[in-house]
Amino acid sequence: EVQLQASGGGLVRAGGSLRLSCAASGFTFDDHSIGWFRQAPGMERELVSCISSSDGRTSYSDSVKGRFTSSSDNAKTTVYLQMNNLKPEDTAVYYCAADLGGWCYSGRAYYSMLAYWGHGTQVTVSS
Repeated sequence: EVQLQASGGGLVRAGGSLRLSCAASGFTFDDHSIGWFRQAPGMERELVSCISSSDGRTSYSDSVKGRFTSSSDNAKTTVYLQMNNLKPEDTAVYYCAADLGGWCYSGRAYYSMLAYWGHGTQVTVSS
């Protein structure tokens, strides 16, 4: 059974930090690109970071670049999202998602077709 278990969300003040974890199981971790998405109420889903299995690179949205860092621990089959200098506009439910290949560069139209999604973890940043 494939599982993506996101955790680590919470309530933090602006300027604070959180680290999200996405524990993966049930599929070949090294063959899959894994991304972090977020969705705030009334907003479109946004891909904030993605670790690509095709080239090993990590990409970030402009909205989080320089503040968020994604990393992976292949031994633990876990992907992390370190979020620093959080802002109220970072408030959202954060999800991790995975699929084979280099989908990180495929664009928004591809996201709804991703094979595996976690349940999400709420991040709330107060001003």
